Amino acid sequence: MLRNLATSLINSRDERIVTTLPKAKELRPFVERAITLSRHAASLEGNGSEVRGVHLRRQAAAFFHAGNFGRGAETGRRGQIVPPRTAGVSAVKRLFDEFGERFKDRPGGYTRIIKLGRRAGDGAELAIIELLGNPREAAAEEAARKRTKGGSKKKGTESKSETKDESDSEE
Repeated sequence: MLRNLATSLINSRDERIVTTLPKAKELRPFVERAITLSRHAASLEGNGSEVRGVHLRRQAAAFFHAGNFGRGAETGRRGQIVPPRTAGVSAVKRLFDEFGERFKDRPGGYTRIIKLGRRAGDGAELAIIELLGNPREAAAEEAARKRTKGGSKKKGTESKSETKDESDSEE
């Protein structure tokens, strides 16, 4: 179950999933260990780093379903096209390509849990677990930065006009 939740969290476009609160609390250390492995791989440089990088990828792959074992032909049963990668393989790829670089300088705490309240059907507590620095969060920060820049320009022009009025009254 944790493997499926971790795969869903890593592969999701918004980098967030909605689940129950106990599942989110169990998922947090599971995902953070995998991200730490990718962060260590991103910080590797120099002699023999390729071997260490492969080792870290294989360790992280243990957190996800392996997939692609025993694939025979390019077509599945009844002539269906088999997808090139499973979700677990693409999660490891995304983990090491994107998240390793993003969290390279962060020592820990890559996820956030937000409580949503209780579900109507069975009363279970729901929560959102999300990765920090996700696209939605980055867009909100940029919008807030634009608002403060626009607001500071207005305040700056007002304060200049006020100082002119004060200097006129003093003369």
